[in-house]
Amino acid sequence: MPFPTAAGPPASELDAIILQMVVTLGVAVLCTWLFARYRKPVFGAWAATWTLYVFRLLAIYAFLLSGARASALLYWHQVVTGWTGIAVLATALVFSRRLRWRNAYALALLFPLVWSYIAIYHLDHFLLAALPAVLFLSGATLWTGLVFWSYARRTPSAGARVLAAAFVMWGIHHLDYPFLRAYGAWAPWGYYLDIVFTMSVAAGILLLVADELRGGVVALATLTADHATAPFAPRTALLDSLLARAVAIPAVRGAAVYGRDESGPVCERGAGICRDWSGSRPAPADAALLERATAGKGRAVLASGWQAPDGSGARDHDVRFAAVLPVQHADASGAGALVVVAEDHDPFAALDEEFLTALGRQVGSSLALSELNRALGERGEQLERLSARMVVQQEEERRRLSRELHDETAQLLSAVKMELAGVRASLPPAQAERVDDAVTLTDAAIRSIRSAIEGLRPPLLDDLGLVPALRSLVSAFRERAGCEVRLSLSCPADVPAPSREAELALFRVLQEALSNIARHACAATVWVTLDVAGDTFALTVEDDGRGITPSAASRNPGVGVIGMRERVAALGGSFELALREGSGTRLVARIPGRSQAVRTA
Repeated sequence: MPFPTAAGPPASELDAIILQMVVTLGVAVLCTWLFARYRKPVFGAWAATWTLYVFRLLAIYAFLLSGARASALLYWHQVVTGWTGIAVLATALVFSRRLRWRNAYALALLFPLVWSYIAIYHLDHFLLAALPAVLFLSGATLWTGLVFWSYARRTPSAGARVLAAAFVMWGIHHLDYPFLRAYGAWAPWGYYLDIVFTMSVAAGILLLVADELRGGVVALATLTADHATAPFAPRTALLDSLLARAVAIPAVRGAAVYGRDESGPVCERGAGICRDWSGSRPAPADAALLERATAGKGRAVLASGWQAPDGSGARDHDVRFAAVLPVQHADASGAGALVVVAEDHDPFAALDEEFLTALGRQVGSSLALSELNRALGERGEQLERLSARMVVQQEEERRRLSRELHDETAQLLSAVKMELAGVRASLPPAQAERVDDAVTLTDAAIRSIRSAIEGLRPPLLDDLGLVPALRSLVSAFRERAGCEVRLSLSCPADVPAPSREAELALFRVLQEALSNIARHACAATVWVTLDVAGDTFALTVEDDGRGITPSAASRNPGVGVIGMRERVAALGGSFELALREGSGTRLVARIPGRSQAVRTA
């Protein structure tokens, strides 16, 4: 079949070529901008591919204007057509494998040069010249469509589906070129279809970028949510949650957190295909990557693979891509690394260096926050133990003072009273009256000491139990303060008596609460309620006094309130104080009935 003459091409065909060149050049500029913006090699490859396609169109345009049968322009059109197919396929294959240069690729690049020269300058046959180039371009385009179809099945990407459909239909469309061109039926609708497919590919690329940005935003947003709950989660649960977020990123097959012990790097936790890596040590080459990442400036380190430990499930997978993300504390000190592995280096799955670095920082921040909360929790437990020890020591000191006052001071005063009574019998009436005054003062001192003894260690608790002791305390307060006190004790008769520690804590809380009301509240009515729910005793004290603002209470909570709170916390209970300015105060102390004092050692 001879070459078609290029003399006098229709204006509609030239206009269609110009329009296609403008559209294709726009796509090349778009990919160049994406490469400059995101610094991903795949965008640079796309830009080079579309630039080649523009040169292909320039060659055919110049050939049509030249009027030559088989000029160098036609030769270079065929060569660039073959190279364009190679570029399209190579760019697409990045989505399924990590490409490395091989010598066989040079033969593929030489084939369009050699065959086009033979067909155009020696065989002088248009179909033989055009058909191999078109078949190669069509095959590469169809293969590209299949690559994106496979990628779309692995990742839920709308852009990949658009690219798959566009490249498959475009590949089929390429097959009709030599036949329609030979019979003059190609222009202009063949160019218009090429324009439609070119714009479809551009739309697919933009959708892929949108999918990437959306995936990155979702991943960081979910990590931010985990970051908010990090202080309250155990470290293992937090690691599992963070690793699950990393594995959820498209194309990521596994993730593992590496720490360090005295022997070097060690895997602390894994997920996905890395779930069996826990406790294993990295291969020497991988350990070097970990050292490089943690010793650097907080940047992610990308690698072409990762050697899975022996016996792990990852041995059955092809780990072709790994990213080592330094996990840092807030002070930028390296604390470990997060390793993300994939079966391929997915250029559109948010796996760029900036995102990975941000991901590592977010994970490090969550882990650091969890570690800080753990340290604060330990410090809080230490303070609780110290508070409990102080409460225990305080009660021991109260018991010691109570015994000393009862066994020594009170007995001495009783002896003094008896001695005064004996002396009085031998004195004249005038002097006996003065002795009576001394006896009266001694009785007052004995009553004062007995009152102090009851305050230090209420005997009713030991003799009759909690409820009678509370009734006695309320009765004494009613007489002393002149308030109306309404006491409600909703204790079932069959409720077991609480522990001595719980009894004493409830008694002390009510004692301190009534004392505060008498000193500060100016209340007319006080409500005291003791409820039992299961094993928990709830003591509620409420008054209608003048109250206090919460802000004032936070500035000066008072020693009594602090003491009540610490006493209840030492037994594993809860203490609530509701403050209402001008409308009284409500106090609720809940204490487990079988509780024991917090371990003090």
